[in-house]
Amino acid sequence: MACPFHPSSLNIYIAQTVFIYAGPPIFSAAEYNQLGRLMYYLPMHAPFNPGRTAIFFIHLGATVEGLTAAGASLFATAHGANDMQQHVTGDRLISVALALQAAIECIFIALVGLMHYRCARANTLPRNVRRLCIMLYGTSTFVLIRCIARAIESFETETTTTCNSICHAVLFHEWFLYVFEAAPMVFYTYWINIVHPGRLLPTDKRRYLDPDGLTERMGPMWADTRSVWMKLADPLDIGGAITGDSKSEAFWLRPFDWEVAPGGSFSEGTATNVKSKSASGTRTQE
Repeated sequence: MACPFHPSSLNIYIAQTVFIYAGPPIFSAAEYNQLGRLMYYLPMHAPFNPGRTAIFFIHLGATVEGLTAAGASLFATAHGANDMQQHVTGDRLISVALALQAAIECIFIALVGLMHYRCARANTLPRNVRRLCIMLYGTSTFVLIRCIARAIESFETETTTTCNSICHAVLFHEWFLYVFEAAPMVFYTYWINIVHPGRLLPTDKRRYLDPDGLTERMGPMWADTRSVWMKLADPLDIGGAITGDSKSEAFWLRPFDWEVAPGGSFSEGTATNVKSKSASGTRTQE
């Protein structure tokens, strides 16, 4: 049933199916953006270019989104035995998308863990960075749980010729949907809003944390000094990360060349991204 008011509407059912499957990859894009902001904030610990890392994950997420939408639409429009091949094709596209999404989340968690480890090793792990890392671990885990559950569902229900106990539990019990689809996404949404990244990281990408772990400065942002061809061939500078010969400018090694960021410090909980009325040019009434 797609809708209690229009239970026989195929269009509503198709839209419902696509949105259910396509929602989590869109949610994950928020995480990718936060990882990029974390790398801008801690450039000395970033393994890759922060901006390109976020774009890289977003492009992968767009690929997952395309596969998911195509598979879900084929899956939802298949009718009976005559459309069994369409049903199987849609199911396989969804399976590929889920596997890719799970792989992306694992890579994402690994990168967050690498940043976390480097900060801890350098004794530059302030409270805001630690809270953000924990939040990213948790939200990514929720997406990963959902991907694994959906993958099991997809593989178990690929054909309708046989249906074992797992297939029966997935198809005929709503608790599977509530526990492994709805609950993780609800917890994800609440967590990323309760521990809002806007309270933990600056919106200005030039603002970075000094290696002393307390002072925040306004730097020149990440600068890739490689040639254009090298940037096109290796946008993330993976080769430099592997060999330890990164061509990015280590501007954080010259802290006194950059002014101290105004308005306190996010690492100490004294800074905010909220602009005051006086700064925005509006007058306050006395």
